Amino acid sequence: MRRYKRTLVAVAFATTVAAGTTGWASGNAQRPVTGPPPGSAAWTADTSLGRALPDPAAAAPAEVAAFFGSLNDDEQQRLVRRHPLVVGNLDGVPVRLRYRANALALRGTPYERLAGRQILAFDPRGRGQVAEVHGDLERARQVSVVVPGSDIDADTFDRASDPYGTPAGMAKALRAATDGGTAVVAWAGYTTPVGVGLDAATGKLAEAGAVRLARFTEGLAATGAPKPVLFCHSYGSVVCGLAADEVNARDIVVLASPGMRAGHVRALGTDARVWAAKDDSDWISKVPGVRLIGLGHGNDPTDPSFGARRIPAELAEGHTGYFVPGTDSLRAFAAIADGTGVADRTGVANAAGLANAAGLANGGPEGAAR
Repeated sequence: MRRYKRTLVAVAFATTVAAGTTGWASGNAQRPVTGPPPGSAAWTADTSLGRALPDPAAAAPAEVAAFFGSLNDDEQQRLVRRHPLVVGNLDGVPVRLRYRANALALRGTPYERLAGRQILAFDPRGRGQVAEVHGDLERARQVSVVVPGSDIDADTFDRASDPYGTPAGMAKALRAATDGGTAVVAWAGYTTPVGVGLDAATGKLAEAGAVRLARFTEGLAATGAPKPVLFCHSYGSVVCGLAADEVNARDIVVLASPGMRAGHVRALGTDARVWAAKDDSDWISKVPGVRLIGLGHGNDPTDPSFGARRIPAELAEGHTGYFVPGTDSLRAFAAIADGTGVADRTGVANAAGLANAAGLANGGPEGAAR
């Protein structure tokens, strides 16, 4: 009975504090954005090319890529002008066309500040979703995707007050740490929880986000991009956990994670290497690793029993300090992103090898592979 009561207390606590980035705010229930891009009905009805356009709700990204590959430049640009929201959000469309389409779609919106950037996706529905590329995605030999946690949308995608707690700031820092050697996508492509509440403590929004993330990575593959490395922050790690068996990632890195809705790395169903980081000052450490009656997200990925490779994070501070320049965590992230991160035969992070690859002095912080 005493153990049962402790579990109920833990679940109540998880409900209160799970996976937010703004702290102790009250949560507001969110309805996830799902389905094909806005404007899909007009796109489907368009016969201007004399043939049917691929159905945004049903066509696989590889089919979309093949269709656009069959068009000449004039036909492609015509579709960009007529249907910018569809072209800009349709996975499998060539990257350069998505940039142009989203620049058009952003004009006259509250998010017009993004129009001059490499925007790979822009969906104005709900609180707004956006994905931005840092680097040359079309030619990159290595690609990383940042998947953020709670309180991120088109308004909070980047903010000066907390640059390394936003997907744009994380992506910039990661690309800089690799000396520009990898393309990084800041992907705020799902409806995130707002504040702290039931949305953050349950998997509803993560389930919808996992579907969108899997399709997004399928779209990257359809345009010739290499297998991505996923960097999943806070509630974003729940999304990545649910999508792990579909995203075909090279590596999955979770940081500040409340859990991946799995008891062990094997339960994720992925061939990707799974890495985990958490600093001792992160408030997420106080969230119990439980899952009961739909609440909580399961085992702590940094617990040795979970089976992930441990990343040093001794120099990171707080919930959003992992991508701060000069930290051991960012240097380790860069080593994984550019493919030089290593692991020993036991499957536990080889802190010395990883730290050396990342440029850490003397093999990194003592005990980082515990």
